[in-house]
Order: sequence, then structure tokens, then C-alpha cells
Amino acid sequence: MMFRSLIFVPSNSKRFIEKAKALNADIICFDLEDSVPLNEKDIARQMITDALTKRKEYKSNIYIRINSLESGLAFSDLNAIIHEGIDGVVIPKVNDEDEVNKVEQLISTLENQRGICEDSIKLMPSIETAKGVVNAYPIAKSVQRINALVFGVFDFLYDMHLDYIEDDGIEYVYARSKIPVDARAAGLAALDGVWQKVDDIDGFKKDANIAKRLGYSGKTIIHPNQIEPIHKIFIPSKNEIEWAKKVLEALRDSIEMGFGKGAVKLEGKMIDAVHYKQAKAILNTLYESK
Repeated sequence: MMFRSLIFVPSNSKRFIEKAKALNADIICFDLEDSVPLNEKDIARQMITDALTKRKEYKSNIYIRINSLESGLAFSDLNAIIHEGIDGVVIPKVNDEDEVNKVEQLISTLENQRGICEDSIKLMPSIETAKGVVNAYPIAKSVQRINALVFGVFDFLYDMHLDYIEDDGIEYVYARSKIPVDARAAGLAALDGVWQKVDDIDGFKKDANIAKRLGYSGKTIIHPNQIEPIHKIFIPSKNEIEWAKKVLEALRDSIEMGFGKGAVKLEGKMIDAVHYKQAKAILNTLYESK
């Protein structure tokens, strides 16, 4: 899968949930956290459950952002929303690997109880605190389900007792730079934080280009008008294209022809059908961007 765009969709709004079916973001993330008031959490959980029964109507990967473990709501969220059709969970405000392990253990239990394929639901820890930034690499390496880290800039600034100043981002430049390095060291993607001024597309593009130069694979976004610009900016790199071509060549016999090994070694690493799918997505994205 691609990690260029993850759009947060308030899950207490039936209208927004329905409109998400037409969005071409790489990931649709139904939000149970910041955009949902406390008295509407139960309604939002039910709306997500209803949406998952119509999973085939959504073109994108479906993730859910639960509430943080510190909120005391995370396990209630997971019990409500872990069903067939969910592709992943975003965990906000992760401070250390122990928090990820607790979430992973409950998801494993629910997968087993509800007949969901083991380890099929992925995890994205969101790094939004000073402690989380310090522990970003151990968090990234904590469980195999993790496929990306997310940087939550505004909660990070709040935790640091700093104001957001748009000029140069010096207040968060260390954290913003460290997270994609830690993610890459763990073999993961990284998604940059949101750009709040939805009408300022030029500012958004400038911010996204900085994120790309720092090593992010894409950005989290909050408005559909940010999808097309972000996809044009985060086109596959030369290295990604070369890797994708090698993967397709190495797995063509087993995946397309139906014979040969299901997993093979490429440049010292084992690759299989998941890598084949990712490689196809990279090359399709390159074709679509032309």
C-alpha cells in the first residue's frame, strides 16, 4: 500500500462517512479521538461499525484512530470497532512500546474471537509527546503489526509548552526530523502532521515538500482538497521505483503464473505477496502521475 495521504474523517457524522466512499486518499481514517466529543463516542463507534458492513463501497484502506490509552477509552473503542473490513488502527499519543503492546494484545484476542485473519490489522503509533519522540525507535520496533509512524505536531507542541509559529518550525524541527529516521531504521514509513489552514494550498504544498525532504512518505490531512496536491508531491523516488521493478520480476512466476515459491529472497531480504502488492501500487502511482 501507499502512505502518501491519510485523511481524518469525523466518525460522528454520517454525511462525512458517506462522502468518504468517493475519496481517493490512500487511507481513510475514521476518527474517534479529537473530532468527536465525549458524549458522542458511542454514536461514532456504532457509525464506524455500520460503515464496515459496507466496506466494499470504500476505495481506500480503512483505518480507525482510537482514543489514547491515557484517556481510558481505548479498549472500549477497540472492542467496538475491531471487525472484518478494518485495515488498521492509529494509536494517538503513544509514549512507549508498552502502550503498543497492550493495544496489540487486545487486537490479537479480538481477531481470534471474531474470526479475523491473524495479524491482518495493522498499527500506526502517533508520536505526539516528548516521551514518544525519545522512544520513537523502540515504539517502531515493538510489534510486527506496525507499518508506519505518525507525527502529531500540535499535541507535541502542547506537551512541550510551546506555541506554533509558522515561519520556520524551529519549535518542532528536531522531533519532525527524528521520527522519519527512526521509522526508516525500523523498516517503516512515516506520515507527517496535518496542515490546518485548509484554504492555504500554497502553504500546504510548501509544508509537504519539506516533509518529503525530511524522509516522510506522506502526510496526514484533514480536507479532501489536500489529497490531489499531496499525491503529486509524494511520487515514488528512483530508489522505490527500482525496488518495485525488482520485486515484480522476482515474484512474477509465483504471483502471476501460479507456480514457484510464495516467498523469495531479494537483496538479502525475504519478499512475498505483500511486497508484490506494494510494488504494483508504487508503479501504478508512477503511471497515474504522468
